[in-house]
Amino acid sequence: MATSTTSQHGMGGAREAAAGGLTIFAAVMLFIVGTMGFFRGLMAVLEDKVFLSTPEYTFQFDLTTWGWIHLLLGIVAVVVSFGLFVAMKWARVLGVVVAVLVMIGNFLSIPYYPFWSLTLIAMNALVIWGLCVVKRDTL
Repeated sequence: MATSTTSQHGMGGAREAAAGGLTIFAAVMLFIVGTMGFFRGLMAVLEDKVFLSTPEYTFQFDLTTWGWIHLLLGIVAVVVSFGLFVAMKWARVLGVVVAVLVMIGNFLSIPYYPFWSLTLIAMNALVIWGLCVVKRDTL
């Protein structure tokens, strides 16, 4: 009887470690995504010459507008990543919401900087996966 209790506690510890590890992974990825988004936004606000011009794009905004969108989403992503690092419950839900918003923002701005947008979309998918894959009973 004691061995089965020990094995259950051993599995519980492994599950908690895995849940904590995935949360830290998502926090690090969200921090990186937020930092990259911040700098992308800053480059756009300062009208850097690395962005492509798109004459007839349905979701066309001024480059400065896209810059502010990415800059603000980047700041929010970094703040939420700090919440994930200290295991705040609100940060898990808000992390998914922010990752989805950043993903949508990058999708809509693909014509301006395609490679960067696709890279950040993939990174946000990893953030969402890391925050959603953990079972409720391990939290």
